Amino acid sequence: MAKCQIFSFDSDLREVVEDGLYMQAVVGEALSVGVVNFRAARGADIPPKSHAHGEEVTLQLRGGCTVNLGEDVDAPEGAVELEEGVVMVMPADRYHSGVNRFDDEGMCLRLNVVTPPREEYGKSGETKVYYPTGDKA
Repeated sequence: MAKCQIFSFDSDLREVVEDGLYMQAVVGEALSVGVVNFRAARGADIPPKSHAHGEEVTLQLRGGCTVNLGEDVDAPEGAVELEEGVVMVMPADRYHSGVNRFDDEGMCLRLNVVTPPREEYGKSGETKVYYPTGDKA
């Protein structure tokens, strides 16, 4: 029987990119859940990274995000604007990248659920550097 996994939204966000990105991923057999919190001090200059994976549902919790569609981050095919409280469903295998917009406290926080699980998140309990500027694992 699979073990239930629990993490704290307040204390378990692991720093991936110093002073810029704090995230926690929980990986199950059929989906992955990522809590992603960019902070304006460093998060504003983390370059967008185009990627594709399984179907994704994103809930923008704080701040906002412009989701650029397509493989070329410099010449996107289109854009989707996410504001606080907006949910987006991204079809599987659709290339996209994002540009964050920060709230008054300098945060851009969202919850991402992807099925099948995102391979780059590794197995549950692991922290892997996802952004190329990151130096922590």
